[in-house]
Amino acid sequence: MSIQLGVLETADHIVQADDLLPKSLNEFLACQTPDSWLQWAMINPEILLIDHAQCEKKAASTAMSLLYRYVDQPLLLSKMSQLAREELLHFEQVVGLMEQRGVKYRHLTASRYAEGLRRHVRSNDPERLIDVLIIGALIEARSCERFARLIPYLDEELAKFYRTLVKSEGRHFEDYLLLARQQTKDLIDERIAFFVAQEAELVTSPDTAFRFHSGVPA
Repeated sequence: MSIQLGVLETADHIVQADDLLPKSLNEFLACQTPDSWLQWAMINPEILLIDHAQCEKKAASTAMSLLYRYVDQPLLLSKMSQLAREELLHFEQVVGLMEQRGVKYRHLTASRYAEGLRRHVRSNDPERLIDVLIIGALIEARSCERFARLIPYLDEELAKFYRTLVKSEGRHFEDYLLLARQQTKDLIDERIAFFVAQEAELVTSPDTAFRFHSGVPA
């Protein structure tokens, strides 16, 4: 896997990344991915791909679990069915890219990112489902933002693939938020703001192991 090493030209590349992202997504996240994470990604290209593949598989699993748990919600069933198919396709595509590049797929321990968000999930529905859907929106939004931030530093093949993912992950983020708002007549903006703040803390605080959703290098 080829990633252009060297000094980040931050201003130009942030503008380019922002141009790829839906305005609603940029407004949703509290912060951008720190440049130090990008530098970390550049020296861990194999782990980037391996953990990306695991993230796609986990995203499909999350969608499937929602399909099984909430069988009385037609819109959720439709959205999650489509999302699960797309995430599994992305998993297959990443694994295919890894095989072409001689990267062996293996298990990696999870970052603290998803668990750091899920530990705040409330116990009973509909509050539980609202929280899970907000977290889903955040994970998809951050994934989308990181794809966009990485694109200027990737080889042509991988950059082209990540551009397609920006579009689909951006749509997934919007679907999750739509479903979250559908669960109640009350506004959930305060709950969204809570999780957005938790997410920003996770991606800007130190981590000892690089992962696709890790924070900055310790």
